[in-house]
Amino acid sequence: MLQLKDIYKQYQAGDQTVPALRGVSLSFRKSEFVCVLGPSGCGKTTLLNIIGGLDQYSSGDLIINGRSTKDYSDGDWDVYRNRSIGFVFQSYNLIPHQTVLANVELALTLSGVGKAERRRRAAAALEQVGLGDQLYKRPNQLSGGQMQRVAIARALVNDPEILLADEPTGALDSETSVQIMDLLRQVALDRLVIMVTHNSDLAEEYATRIVRLLDGRISGDSAPYEETQRAERGKKLRKKPMSQGTALSLSARNLMTKKGRTFLTAFAGSIGIIGIALILSLSNGIQSYIDQVQAETLTSYPITIEAERVDMSSMVTTLMGVRNSDAEESEPRDPDRVYSSAVMYELLNSMVNAEVQTNNLSAFKTFLDGGGGGIRDFALIRYVYDFPFRFYAEDTEGSILRSDVSSLMQNAMSSLYGGDYTSYFDSMGSRYSRMNVWTELLPGPDGMPLSPQLKSQYELLTGRWPESEDELILFIDRNNQISDLVLYTLGLISTSEMEENLHAIMNGEDASSAAALRSWSYDELCLSSFQMILPVECFQPDGQGGYTDLSRTDTGLRYLFSEKEIGLPLRIVGVARPGPDSNSSMASGSIGYLSSLTDYAIQKTAQSELVLAQQADPETDVIQDLPFAPENAQDPGREELVEAARAYTSTLSEEEKADLYLQIMSQPPQEYLDTAVAAQLSQTDRATLEAMILTQYTGEMGMDPERVAAYIASMDDETLFSAIGDAMAEGIREQYAAMAASELSVLTPAQMAAALDASYDGTVSLAPFSEEQLLWMRDHVLPASYSSSSYDAVLDALGYLDPASPSTIQLYVETFEDKDRLSDAISAYNRSVEKEDEIRYTDLVALLMRSITTIINAISYVLIAFVAISLVVSSIMIGIITYISVLERTKEIGILRAIGASKKDVARVFNAETLIVGLAAGLIGIAMTLLLCIPLNMLVHHLTDIQSLSAKLPPVAALILVLISMFLTFIAGLIPSRLASKKDPVTALRTE
Repeated sequence: MLQLKDIYKQYQAGDQTVPALRGVSLSFRKSEFVCVLGPSGCGKTTLLNIIGGLDQYSSGDLIINGRSTKDYSDGDWDVYRNRSIGFVFQSYNLIPHQTVLANVELALTLSGVGKAERRRRAAAALEQVGLGDQLYKRPNQLSGGQMQRVAIARALVNDPEILLADEPTGALDSETSVQIMDLLRQVALDRLVIMVTHNSDLAEEYATRIVRLLDGRISGDSAPYEETQRAERGKKLRKKPMSQGTALSLSARNLMTKKGRTFLTAFAGSIGIIGIALILSLSNGIQSYIDQVQAETLTSYPITIEAERVDMSSMVTTLMGVRNSDAEESEPRDPDRVYSSAVMYELLNSMVNAEVQTNNLSAFKTFLDGGGGGIRDFALIRYVYDFPFRFYAEDTEGSILRSDVSSLMQNAMSSLYGGDYTSYFDSMGSRYSRMNVWTELLPGPDGMPLSPQLKSQYELLTGRWPESEDELILFIDRNNQISDLVLYTLGLISTSEMEENLHAIMNGEDASSAAALRSWSYDELCLSSFQMILPVECFQPDGQGGYTDLSRTDTGLRYLFSEKEIGLPLRIVGVARPGPDSNSSMASGSIGYLSSLTDYAIQKTAQSELVLAQQADPETDVIQDLPFAPENAQDPGREELVEAARAYTSTLSEEEKADLYLQIMSQPPQEYLDTAVAAQLSQTDRATLEAMILTQYTGEMGMDPERVAAYIASMDDETLFSAIGDAMAEGIREQYAAMAASELSVLTPAQMAAALDASYDGTVSLAPFSEEQLLWMRDHVLPASYSSSSYDAVLDALGYLDPASPSTIQLYVETFEDKDRLSDAISAYNRSVEKEDEIRYTDLVALLMRSITTIINAISYVLIAFVAISLVVSSIMIGIITYISVLERTKEIGILRAIGASKKDVARVFNAETLIVGLAAGLIGIAMTLLLCIPLNMLVHHLTDIQSLSAKLPPVAALILVLISMFLTFIAGLIPSRLASKKDPVTALRTE
């Protein structure tokens, strides 16, 4: 079965070649006990190592079962050692950190035997050598004889054909040596046992054959065996590689024997992981904070597309200093000189020439309702209608007030300056309407009344969020305060108290309201109620076929407010304030209502009788009960005006005619008025005018003289004289009217009535009415022939809105990535429609966020640099530690190779060790990071005062970091593990 043919073995010692074996030829029987005797250095151990496949012969041939080993690969030798050879060493060569059972199992493990079968066979082998009760002890807990028995059991467990023993009794006492020799003799009954020894007595007593070596040659053979075999080329032998679990088990047990060093090594390896993890934690916290700010910013400032807009993007970019990259100066610039930039020109040009753009929102709404090219998948769509809401409340004095800023401003101006500003606020009041008071709340997806993002930005202090159109919510600030405007809107500050405060401000006095010293509980605020009265409900029949707006008088307003069939009662059901982690607020006002209230108002207005009647008769103004003027209608000429006036006065009584004639004659001609004003101004200097104004405002109106004097002094001559001229004109009108009344007082009513009739055409020696007088009659006396309004204006006055034509479309997204997708989708829509239907908008958020994006990118680059440095340091350190481990476990490498472990198996053991160290380093790094995040967050909160900014390591990042740690240690250990796999097994076994 085993034959050596002319085996030579030479070693290279520097420049010299040292022969160890010189033409050894031996054949062995399948079962015999062969003792090889000879002096030290004669080649006994070399012969044993060559037979065992640990060492390679220089020349000759080793034939195993009739197959030559000349072409054996490393893998073939590994299989041979594992399956055919069992080694018993003088120094036992047990792995100290493994149990007795694990040491014996190891050979079976390398053979790919299952766990249960390994245990059974290993236990049986130990039982065979008399150690069945020592399975779980460590080698250092056994005697020398017991350890040698373990080594024999390990050699026998794979049932090898050949057992090789190198001085198995050399380190034992004589009694134990006899026990071991008895055991080996028993083993030799059914297999070949080759033992190297110096003890000739033991050889003579136990061996069946003694081979003597001298100077590398056979000098004697007590029972030679001649077997002629033809050496054949051996087939490729295969062995199942060591499993990763086995490699991990071997490495883990080794590491556990050095717990302190393993922990320190893992901790040292975790330093880089800790640094990276802390950076990632802080980065994640910053990114989460940025995402929160980003989401709140994008929900507070959505992409807004208006039906009519002014393009201010050029002005914004000019203010931000963003210049057109194509506008390069053609002239060369001296780098040492400073040149001007025409920013003022560009700013004024962008303001003066700002383009007024219109958007076809009806077509775009149809597009969005049909799916919107995927926009609905990532954006919340909100249609905004500029409905002219009218909210009313009753103040503390029982007065009915309109709860908006425009009515407050109107009352304030009337109180401060006198006069009626109704017409002004009718046309310009939309600029003040619901300013920071009333706000429509963003609805949520899938029919939800409120957006989850809005709820997340506020904390509910009492009550609940509104759920139906008649429910409201009150927002207060972080300091539990609400402005006096809101208090006025709620009716908690009366109109008279607000007017007193305004007068105090004008007089430079303390304007602190008594309300500032009061406070209200949340429940008291929830008692506030309102009445929403639709504009169409304000128009009630006037008894003459038309309608009148009752809201313009206090009596009519109180009727509308108290009539149960008119309006919709509204109530506050909750109070909320911005959350501690909220950075911006979606609600722009203090009183929030649902979008369903807008839908209710639009629908009810559209279904009202007055709106339906107007839509049914588009030629007639149903409010004034007059036809609309034809498109080609011209102003009436003198003859038409005279006929209209004569027809009108024919219906009047004598007294009414006399009164009308007096009014007409009291109107001064414009030329007379201008001449008189100019004459008076020419006789007055600036000092006199200032004295007159100061006397009027301080005496009659009780205003502060110093403030009035300072205000007058700030006016230029043109402004001052113009203002005084208007006042003089009013006085001249009064004087002219008084003169006319005095002159006409001598006439009886009958005479004045006759004069009226005669003045139309200049009969009875009276001059006819002038053009100015006829036009005055047309504007102030004569009944209108046509409505002064238009069809669209009437519908606007009634509050009618077409649901298919929103005034604004707001598109809400949560991330800038979605915003970019939205911009792309709108661009795709614009490419699919005509030029006039393209959607234009200004993305102010994108313009303002450019600098923030640059900062974020810069921070990312810095973090990447930190990570790269940490990774390099960790890799170098792990590589060094793994190499040290290889040096420490050199003998274990030899043992593994002796029992059949391949080079790859050895490399796998050390790779497993690096993976374990990497895993431990990663876990320690993550644990330390979680602990360090606590003081880090305290420091961040102290320095920034931003409670929502917290360093937090994402679970996925933690897992990735652990995997990275394992991967890096694996890479760092590749070179040391490769060095380990290439170690010579004979040399490794001799290492102490």
